[in-house]
Amino acid sequence: MSNHKNHPFHLVDVSPWPILGALSAMTTMIGMIKWFHFYTPNLFFLGLTTMILIMYQWWRDISREGTFQGLHTYQVTMGLRWGMILFITSEVFFFLSFFWGFFHSSLSPSIELGMNWPPQGITPFNPLQIPLLNTLILLTSGLTVTWAHHSLMENNYSQTTQGLTLTVILGIYFTLLQAYEYVEAPFTIADAVYGSCFFMATGFHGLHVIIGTTFLAICLMRHLNNHFSCIHHFGFEAAAWYWHFVDVVWLFLYISIYWWGS
Repeated sequence: MSNHKNHPFHLVDVSPWPILGALSAMTTMIGMIKWFHFYTPNLFFLGLTTMILIMYQWWRDISREGTFQGLHTYQVTMGLRWGMILFITSEVFFFLSFFWGFFHSSLSPSIELGMNWPPQGITPFNPLQIPLLNTLILLTSGLTVTWAHHSLMENNYSQTTQGLTLTVILGIYFTLLQAYEYVEAPFTIADAVYGSCFFMATGFHGLHVIIGTTFLAICLMRHLNNHFSCIHHFGFEAAAWYWHFVDVVWLFLYISIYWWGS
């Protein structure tokens, strides 16, 4: 079959990764259920490891197609851009559900909560301690990732490396501080609706920070291998969009749950 085509679109080759990725995700979820019921995490970690390996190889193939084979034309990158925009839009509504639940419970506390917010017996975090430090960390990381993006568009290799490295370090620092905060928390996810709202919202945000940090770390490795240019770097651009989304969600979390909700 000829490799020549007279259209700007990318018709992907047959790949084993979609079906294997679906099976590994199913294994991970079954393993999680097994872990919760029988307290044995072996199947969960097997599924998670398999899924990570498949993700690595699938994204390796996509990077090869776009970077070395030239298959990510203008039309293809526009499709990727709209895909990322719609994905972030879906994430906005995902977090909107947590904020809806929080304000539904906090604006009119039920009699079971003592008609108070926070509920009786709950000692909330001081918003001027670790939460404020984490806010400064994420705002600074937003500045460093923007610095890296503008440096890349100006073909400044060293400053792009410095900006991305700082962003990844700040993302890791944020995650470590949030883990410390969880360890020292005076309440748990089982402590009324306050604990449920707090740990679900901040926990999923923390998961998004881990994903965004990984995304940016992969972009840093690709940058060090000269995969990006000033006109061809959508992988990095998507990571920067995602990171800014994570920053904005944290600002709403800090203002509503940590500051107003306390």
